[in-house]
Amino acid sequence: MRGKEVFYPVGWDDNGLPTERRVQNYFGVRVDPTLPYDSDFTPPGPSGRGAAPRGQVPVSRRNFVELCLRLADEDERVYAETWRRLGLSVDWSLSYRTIDDGPQAISQRAFLRDVARGEAYLADGPSLWDVTFRTAVAQAELEDREIAGAYVRIEFPLQGAAGALLVATTRPELLPACVALVAHPDDERYTGLFGATVRTPLFGVGVPVLAHRLADPAKGTGLAMVCTFGDATDVTWWRDLRLGTRPVIGKDGRLLDGPLPWLTSPEAQATYGQLAGAPVKAARAWITDLLRAAGELRGEPEPVVHAVKFYEYGEAPLEIVTTRQWYIRNGGRDPGLREALLARGRELDWHPPHMRARYEDWVHGLAGDWLISRQRYFGVPVPVWYPLDADGAVRYDAPIVPADDTLPVDPAADTPPGYQASQRGMPGGFTGDPDVMDTWATSSLTPQIAASLGAGGQDLSDRVFPMDLRPQAHEIIRTWLFYTVLRSHVDHGVLPWRHAAISGWILDPDRKKMSKSKGSVTTPGDLLRDYGSDAVRYWAASARLGVDTAFDPGQFKIGRRLAVKILNASRFVLGMPAPDPDAADAAGAAEITEPLDRAMLGRLSGLAGRCTAAFEAYDYALALEQAERLFWWFCDDYLELAKPRAYGGFGPAPAGSAIAALRLALSVLLRLFAPFLPFVTEEVWSWWREGSIHRAPWPDPEPLRQIAGTYGGGGRAEDGDEAPAGEFLLEAASAAIGSIRKAKSQARLPMRASAARLVVTAPAPYLAALAQVSRDVQAAGAVTEVELCPAAGGEPVHEVTL
Repeated sequence: MRGKEVFYPVGWDDNGLPTERRVQNYFGVRVDPTLPYDSDFTPPGPSGRGAAPRGQVPVSRRNFVELCLRLADEDERVYAETWRRLGLSVDWSLSYRTIDDGPQAISQRAFLRDVARGEAYLADGPSLWDVTFRTAVAQAELEDREIAGAYVRIEFPLQGAAGALLVATTRPELLPACVALVAHPDDERYTGLFGATVRTPLFGVGVPVLAHRLADPAKGTGLAMVCTFGDATDVTWWRDLRLGTRPVIGKDGRLLDGPLPWLTSPEAQATYGQLAGAPVKAARAWITDLLRAAGELRGEPEPVVHAVKFYEYGEAPLEIVTTRQWYIRNGGRDPGLREALLARGRELDWHPPHMRARYEDWVHGLAGDWLISRQRYFGVPVPVWYPLDADGAVRYDAPIVPADDTLPVDPAADTPPGYQASQRGMPGGFTGDPDVMDTWATSSLTPQIAASLGAGGQDLSDRVFPMDLRPQAHEIIRTWLFYTVLRSHVDHGVLPWRHAAISGWILDPDRKKMSKSKGSVTTPGDLLRDYGSDAVRYWAASARLGVDTAFDPGQFKIGRRLAVKILNASRFVLGMPAPDPDAADAAGAAEITEPLDRAMLGRLSGLAGRCTAAFEAYDYALALEQAERLFWWFCDDYLELAKPRAYGGFGPAPAGSAIAALRLALSVLLRLFAPFLPFVTEEVWSWWREGSIHRAPWPDPEPLRQIAGTYGGGGRAEDGDEAPAGEFLLEAASAAIGSIRKAKSQARLPMRASAARLVVTAPAPYLAALAQVSRDVQAAGAVTEVELCPAAGGEPVHEVTL
């Protein structure tokens, strides 16, 4: 509508753990990568019928991926139908899926460029691990959840001296993984003990007492048990203090089978044998009982509720497990890159501006590089193979990369350059990387993926990249927005877009996050059926950027009422005889001569300017609010005032002025509403205009201002001012007709009932304005006589005699 071409493709983010979990639950399957592909496999769960059975049937990776694609196809059809019904203005001819060959190739190509530059690297070390999905996860995918626990106070006897040190911990099951005790270097309780050795209860392993600034003297006893690994702080202590590694928790969330090499006595091995293979929660209870029985427990466990890290889609607390993973440098350990990314954030135009603080807080809080490999199945494969030496050992230090023109590749199925398929898994041969990339590793490239669509090739990319706008919600600033800025900065040296429009959440009526488990989720299907698409869009557009909005069915009713009113008011305006085309210019300016009509167009000119400014400031909710307010005034006051004249009550010229003004105003109002209510405005537009309203020019305030002339500006006049502006005239007209309606309503008379007399007492400038429209007021209110009485000052007084 502003005369520009808009590039707005639609993409489906298919791959990722949420999709896998949905497929597992829907079809009743789970992946066993050792199984062969079954071309005749039929899932036990529904194909759109009933519910999945209890338990899950093992399937091959390829069978599972096929089920993921199948369900994604079904889900995307439902989504597309909803978006189309909502009138989402994407270009449906430009669509993609993150799992398609094109996006996969772009994602793998970007990863391989990162590898070549040293931005991506393979490392073996502690990583955040979700035991539900059995995969590593990134810092950006964590959330804190409060769970019940207990502080257990354990005595560590000093080695070679009398006495013991007391440690309070919520994770006693990690006692066999203990590698040190730490206290703050300034904690006077322990300054004389730094360098001493204590022995772990039950297991008798000697561990040092050390100092570290992260130890909190106010937490527990001020002395912390360092285990490999209980949480991220353990990892920091382990790295800073160069401690050994004694892992006891496996990838399945159970304590490892013994024996443990650092437990040197048969008694210690026997004690651990009682815990081996137990889930973490059960092991916690059992080891507490063992400590109690051994007399090494001080008091009884003290119940607490504390925040614990979870994967955002996981069902159990995260563990930290030593694994080999791929990482991309993100500034977490590179101060120079961190500062560059902070500078990019300052360069970006944020809407609303305060959302930049969330970006900066995230960048400042990065604790490490971006872990991008996932031990899952439905995703873009990590595009590397590894050679096997003569003994069949994997050489992770010499990854084999594919040729660019072969992308995308699946190392689990494809053969690397220079090898034969028969060499897979054989000494001297190769093995494929089994992992897929984090879904954000592909979604962080959405501008590049989108720019590759269509037949434009490089020409299209040159025209649309960098892009103008990223619209998204606030909770994925740390993922989608940050990662996209990172990849564009490293690969292209620019921001991926100039503006970021950050929306809030839709909350349930209690202003809490919608939750499927609590039954507080509302989906759009019923709303679209009950209220219509325009009403749903009205509700959505009423929510300002950056603000969470509570779900309120009342707003849908208001939106539907507005859409119906637009239909009815348009039907009324267009039902009047069209003005003579020979008597007016293209805008109808020659015919619009009456003060009321010109003042109305002056007000409309101001509205068009304000709505344009609001849109340019990304405040679409303000644009809707302003247009809606003026529209209801237009219907309630102006239409009623202009109606008698439009019907010819004062002759053809005044009637022509009213009809031309009404039609011009309708054209402007429909176009101002079109972005919000596309269906009702398109319908009305089709009644009298060619083409689509959504390709009609956006209203320009200047022609309206020229028609309004002296009635086109200014505010309310005061005593002694010269001739009042149009706004003053409209205020006077509205107040007069409003007083007549109020009197009839209080007397329980119909609005068509006659009134004998209207007396308005007010200062002279006010009366001068009202005099210009008194004929319209008198006719619209069915008033026999109107008397204007000057007053020295004060507010206007309206007296109606029925």
